[in-house]
Amino acid sequence: MADKRSQEGANRPRLSLHVPQPHARPGEKPDFSYLSIPPAGQQMRPDESCPASETNPLCTDLIRVLGDDNQAHGPWNPRLSPDKMRQILREMALVRAFDARMYRAQRQGKTSFYLKCTGEEATSVAATHALDFEDLIFPSYRQQGCLIAREYPLVEMINQIFSNRADKLKGRQLPILYSARSVNFFSISGNLATQLPQATGFAMASAIKGDSKIAAAWVGEGSTAEGDFHSALTFAAVYNAPVVFNVVNNQWAISSFSGFAGAERTTFAARAIGYGIAGLRVDGNDALAVYAAERWAADRARSNNGPTLIEFFTYRAEGHSTSDDPSVYRSAEEAEEWPLGGPISRLKDHLVAIGEWSEDQHAEMDRQLAEQVRDATKEAEKNGILGHGLHHPFHTMFEDVFEELPWHLEEQSVQAIRERQIKWPEK
Repeated sequence: MADKRSQEGANRPRLSLHVPQPHARPGEKPDFSYLSIPPAGQQMRPDESCPASETNPLCTDLIRVLGDDNQAHGPWNPRLSPDKMRQILREMALVRAFDARMYRAQRQGKTSFYLKCTGEEATSVAATHALDFEDLIFPSYRQQGCLIAREYPLVEMINQIFSNRADKLKGRQLPILYSARSVNFFSISGNLATQLPQATGFAMASAIKGDSKIAAAWVGEGSTAEGDFHSALTFAAVYNAPVVFNVVNNQWAISSFSGFAGAERTTFAARAIGYGIAGLRVDGNDALAVYAAERWAADRARSNNGPTLIEFFTYRAEGHSTSDDPSVYRSAEEAEEWPLGGPISRLKDHLVAIGEWSEDQHAEMDRQLAEQVRDATKEAEKNGILGHGLHHPFHTMFEDVFEELPWHLEEQSVQAIRERQIKWPEK
């Protein structure tokens, strides 16, 4: 019988698997000719209250406002005032200066770890400006721009990065996993995509209470392969939760390109179609397009028209983190060849083109921001840097979990403090 069955299938084609391959390996010249980049301003802008199906074409298009002529085009132009654009430009440049200083601090041993967001600043700064301050942000680990856009003090961010005695998180979080309730910024989790169901839950709770606060969550394209992503979208779709899902497609996870998360098949925004919710695919290096799309989705959610999935199509110009060497898995020339440019230079060029900015003003701004970050770093260093003994008292490890500490933890706390005093007596 076994022989007969094997003979019956002899003429069938052998099964095979497809393994995604990046378009260029280290040492090869990058080629982005496969990308379809439409002219700015040609994408339709439906009403925020439209049926979700009307956004289906926008899931595979690319919403753009800033054109090659450095002018704003089309119905997605948010028509921001020059002052607002200068504010967004300044905050994106501040994020860039902050990243540079913290990267250097890590190399100097002042902290253990850091993640830069070079090239992705618009996806956090411009998007945050499109939200209300009371809306709760559920970030991933490359959204320091959200904190800066909400004017959270740089010194507080650096204290947390250094895990020093002024760290409000008491050294319990990995550097860059911020939490800032004062600016409605939910705790970052190192476990990827967990923030998405939390964002949906908050949005549902807000609706149940009859509140007006919506949720906005960020996630990298690689993390859309996590089950939490799909659970969050299922609940949001079923209950029409007022939430915006921001997928930052920067082309690379820690060492694998976006094809391993499904980018070869279709766009990440197209996943909205399967869930029956609104979807937008946006030029993530165009600050005006980012603002316009986030505002559209926020208005849609706030008017009870349901959730939106936004794919911000951008590029991670630096390594995944200070622990990563991108030269071992991608072409060193990719960042320079990326066809959509950088968000800071593009907004700067637009402001210059309309007579609201100049190269000299930009250079002076960069100088001031570098000094601002330097001064904040020096102030935070007074509270200690990683591993130099200036940290929260030992007993705080038992705090902030229970409203009333259980008796067995109380005993452990006393015992641990006593043993520490024996080993390291006070001088």
